[in-house]
Amino acid sequence: MSLLNAPEYDERRARRKLLMVWSTVAGVLVLAAVLFYLRNWPYEHVADKFFTAIEHNDMEQAYALYMADPNWKTHPQDFKNYPFGQFVLDWGPSGDWGIIRNHKVKCSARIGSGVIVATTINGRPEPSYLWVEKKDKTLTVAPSHLQLQCNSLFAQ
Repeated sequence: MSLLNAPEYDERRARRKLLMVWSTVAGVLVLAAVLFYLRNWPYEHVADKFFTAIEHNDMEQAYALYMADPNWKTHPQDFKNYPFGQFVLDWGPSGDWGIIRNHKVKCSARIGSGVIVATTINGRPEPSYLWVEKKDKTLTVAPSHLQLQCNSLFAQ
């Protein structure tokens, strides 16, 4: 094939090709935005499951989530720094939050090796801040100097 007998320019084919390229670019951008927006979802989900277990008065499940160890009962000596009895005192009806009847995960932020999850409990104006460690999803109360303002456009 030479330049003199090249095929005719097909405008419809060129438009389809251009549309396919731009659709792919737009799809990749939308996917990237969704993944960015949901990047903390696994950590928010752990906090949500934790508070749901407490609401259902399933303190053993809540403790398993808190320690990120579903088999904690087989080796409770590994958790002597924060035993189950102390956990029930802190998160049960006698704890700072009283009886937890409902909760709502408000927002989260990645900081260093973990994610802070702000959760409204029982409709109180001050949220609970949980630290979720990224590597193993253990929970702890977030340090008081690491508090979030959930007033952003994307706060859930």
